[in-house]
Amino acid sequence: MIALFKSLSEAIKGNPIRAGRVYMRPPQRRDCRKWLELRRDSQQFLRPWEPTWPSDSLTRKAYFRRLKAHALHSNTDLGYTFLVFRHEDRALIGGVAINDVRRGVAQSCSIGYWVGQNYACEGYMTEALSGLLPIIFLRLKIHRIEAACLPNNVASHALLKKMGFRKEGFARRYLKINGAWQDHILFGLLETDTKIEPIPAIHQEKKNRTRRINGKRFETSPSAAQN
Repeated sequence: MIALFKSLSEAIKGNPIRAGRVYMRPPQRRDCRKWLELRRDSQQFLRPWEPTWPSDSLTRKAYFRRLKAHALHSNTDLGYTFLVFRHEDRALIGGVAINDVRRGVAQSCSIGYWVGQNYACEGYMTEALSGLLPIIFLRLKIHRIEAACLPNNVASHALLKKMGFRKEGFARRYLKINGAWQDHILFGLLETDTKIEPIPAIHQEKKNRTRRINGKRFETSPSAAQN
């Protein structure tokens, strides 16, 4: 069973999940600079919605530690982490995490997401989730996806409802966010609740490009140029 989920992560590395204006794949070592820049630029913006991070969290060393943890989780089917990029310029705009995968009688997981300050309220996460949720149900064979957000996080409430999540409850002092135990609203989505159709990916015009290398002309396809 675990081998199946190892192959899922490996497959996505070479074939990103595409939806609308974005694509997603697991984080890689080469993403370090972009990730650090985005997290630093968005630190104040994201702080009210996240747990307090360690003082060294925005360093290269900490980033590579996170990569090892992500790999361990995906290889043991405990969770899967994806970075979200914009097709247009390959800009890193945020991330999505599938956490707390539970098998057996539960067949469930939780989901979390974040968007950099300069990319918020642009619909990017709606497109990302439209591509990822069907994979969670169909490829990971998950029966139920859970999410929790702060009562005052209106944007997150709207996103979850748009994706078909239903409000299921209220948990007192549920998670320690920004240094304090915070109440959360609980949402859930079942595989039978709604049929989620991924937003069609926006592809570049299908025509070959010409590159000149050492005085010679070479034709390159749009798909090769995006890799």
